[in-house]
Amino acid sequence: MKVQLQDQTLRLRIDEAELAQLLDGASVGNRTQWPDGRVEEHRLVLGQAHGWQRDADGWQVMLGDAEVRAFVARLPSRDGLEIALPVPGGAPLQLLFDVDVRDSVRHRRQPKAS
Repeated sequence: MKVQLQDQTLRLRIDEAELAQLLDGASVGNRTQWPDGRVEEHRLVLGQAHGWQRDADGWQVMLGDAEVRAFVARLPSRDGLEIALPVPGGAPLQLLFDVDVRDSVRHRRQPKAS
């Protein structure tokens, strides 16, 4: 999973293999060990609704299963799934979830008829 963070925008991009794991009920993510020895994890899971939670080791984003499956039916697509997560007392966190379009084209391309 690739993570991009700028101001109040968080972009999460996965490939087709990670998408298959996600749709099978597994989490996908990153695990980074920083120079001070601390390990931080970022996870993406499917659930009933969109959400976000922090724990001692990092954070987890939950995406609504039905909305993700509807999005997957449109792949390959350059347009991602856009979600606004409320932030108490501040601007919402704009979440953009997408699947690498080049990887989707390779995996979803229909074989040419002979």
